[in-house]
Amino acid sequence: MSRLAVARVDLAALADNHARLRALAAPARLMAVIKADGYGHGLERVARALRGADAFGVAAIADGQRLRAAGHDERIVVLSGPDAPGDLAELRRLDLEAVIHHDAQLEWLEAETGSTPLRVWLKIDSGMHRLGFAPERAAEVHARLLRLPQVHREIVLMTHFAASDEFVNPATARQIETFAAATRDLPGPRSLSNSAALLGWPAARGDWVRSGGLLYGLSVVDGKTGADHGMRPALRLSTRLIAINRVPRGGAVGYAGTWTCPEDMPVGIAAIGYGDGYPRSAPSGTPVLLRGSEVPLAGRVSMDLLALDLRQLPDARVGEEVVLWGPELPAERVAAAAGTISYQLTCGLTRRVLFVEG
Repeated sequence: MSRLAVARVDLAALADNHARLRALAAPARLMAVIKADGYGHGLERVARALRGADAFGVAAIADGQRLRAAGHDERIVVLSGPDAPGDLAELRRLDLEAVIHHDAQLEWLEAETGSTPLRVWLKIDSGMHRLGFAPERAAEVHARLLRLPQVHREIVLMTHFAASDEFVNPATARQIETFAAATRDLPGPRSLSNSAALLGWPAARGDWVRSGGLLYGLSVVDGKTGADHGMRPALRLSTRLIAINRVPRGGAVGYAGTWTCPEDMPVGIAAIGYGDGYPRSAPSGTPVLLRGSEVPLAGRVSMDLLALDLRQLPDARVGEEVVLWGPELPAERVAAAAGTISYQLTCGLTRRVLFVEG
């Protein structure tokens, strides 16, 4: 028998979010970022829901292999580009596009001869200092790429923001200015905005917007939920109560006894834990839903189980559904309690969880 933990992925919500973001980004095109196995929702599942996207963004060539094997003919951009010289042949075989951000990648391209032109996105480091060429090198690297017959003539110029979710942080305005100055005399489409910048920095709209979290109905701004941005959460995680115990006042619950019953009371045990991807860092008091009402965690999250304070629902029964997060309990609330972000919650679900569509 399979585990009771179920992740239900709402394909209609994914499609609706995509349509809303496309309309918001227009006239720019929208790259649907589906890396990390579609933010934990399932790569092929998400791609099927978003069929016909202007482009898909992935982190690895292996993701492109899976998408092509599933019959997808959309543009696919590998956001970290080739990791070794031999990757260039596979990129071409699969008709994938590559972000070029480092001298080693440029040298691999220059060492090639007689290959079908590869579509490339030239990444400029405008201030995040993670990947990308220094701004003062933009013209030089662009010229070197254009000299190569093995590179497609249209080169997309791109950068990535470090703090676009902070709408009053001047760092993003500085990055926009830096990128504009570095690419002012260069031809080609521009791509600056991620999900947060799409909401808060219209000056950075460019020709391509790269949207990840919002596609899944996840917030990209601290203190907000996906619904606050008009998006529909696409994943609902649930399980079942498998035991209800009467614990006396003063009884310690769970490993290390970090939570003590303040009175004689019912404690429910739900079949989910960090082995399923529920965050171990979630403290006592983190809410779950039972019969549509919030009840708090009691004690530490275990590998397979978690305990619930059922004083608000003393007539709860074994077998009832427990919702860990979803449209009715935003993942952002659980993430905030656990000291993380909603992306990590959805990306962290393990193979023990049963994924269903609907």
